[in-house]
Order: sequence, then structure tokens, then C-alpha cells
Amino acid sequence: MTLYDLSHTIEPGMPTYPGDPVIEMYPNATHAEEGFRLTAFGLSTHTGTHVDAPVHVEPDGKPLSAFPIDRFHYDARLVHCDVGSEEVITPDHLPEDEDDVDLYVFETGWSDHWGDIVYFEHPYLGPECAKVCAEREVDVAVDCPSVDPVGGDLLAHHELFREERLVIENVVNLTDLPDRFTVHAYPLPLDDADGAPARVVAEVN
Repeated sequence: MTLYDLSHTIEPGMPTYPGDPVIEMYPNATHAEEGFRLTAFGLSTHTGTHVDAPVHVEPDGKPLSAFPIDRFHYDARLVHCDVGSEEVITPDHLPEDEDDVDLYVFETGWSDHWGDIVYFEHPYLGPECAKVCAEREVDVAVDCPSVDPVGGDLLAHHELFREERLVIENVVNLTDLPDRFTVHAYPLPLDDADGAPARVVAEVN
């Protein structure tokens, strides 16, 4: 078994979605003053690699805490997408066969732009593609900041969340993964959360 970390490190100065809070970190206690080290972090629920809950965009949607822990353990399929800046991922990119999987991991290569302004000029799921994913009852993960374009109408989010599908954003390190693998994507156990940072790990046997 080989494990692949699909998560970005959370640190000050890291990219955050336009308009979201920046990451803050400061020492609350130090070895010199208190005899131990304790660090305070300030961050949003959508920092770095994270899981979106339906309540993020649906007023009556469920928060992450409404989903059982086994929902975040997936039989995943990698979906290769040859798309460029601000191009749409369509149903044609999806596997023709409906495998017994519960997560599509969309590989666009866009995580290579992490830390560059072009990262936010990313490809995204068209609402038709999101609708098919919802109909197939799969959650989705993307190697870019959102399933929708920056400043867009969140159409893909709505298609997925209306059917209580979950969205994992800002995954990384997809290059060496096979077509099929297991994903563990456990978000921080925040109460009533619209999203939460997660340590997302792929398990390949």
C-alpha cells in the first residue's frame, strides 16, 4: 500500500480564494516565556485543501456535521481533463461507464499554478457536468480552487449540493495516481460548518 498526500500545507502567505480571509499565525505561548509552545491560527472554513458542504451555497443545505464519518472515505476514480485556463469541463470528460465509485477526482494539472495569480484563472465544471455527477451520486474533487469560475454564479455548486453531494477543492499531487484508488478526506470536526480544511490522502494498493 502506498499513501499520497493530496493536501496543501496551511501556512501564512498561502493562496486564499479572492475575498476570503488570509491565514494568520502567531505564537500564543513560547518556550522562552511559558515553557511550552502554543500557536494560534486564524483561517476560514475554506482554507487550502477543504471540503464544501451543501449549506455553503444552499440556505437549507446540510452542514458537514450532518454527514457520517464514513461519507469521507471514498472509492475514487481519476478523471483526466485536458483543459486550459477558464475552460469548461463537460460531460464528455466523464467516464462513459458508471463504475461503482463514489468520488470523481478531476485532474486538470492546475495545481501546478499554486502560488501564482493564474491559479484563479482555472478550468471549472460546467453545470451539465456537475448535474451528471449528481445523478451518478458521486462527490467531486478538483485540483483547483473551485468547481465554479471565480466571480461566477456557482452553478456547479448548486447542481451538486441540491443532491447533497460534497465538493473537495484544492487537491494536489495527482500525477502519479492510477485510475482507481481509495481517498480519505476527513474534514476538521467543526460544528454546523459550511466547509472545513481536510487532510486528503489517496491510498493505492
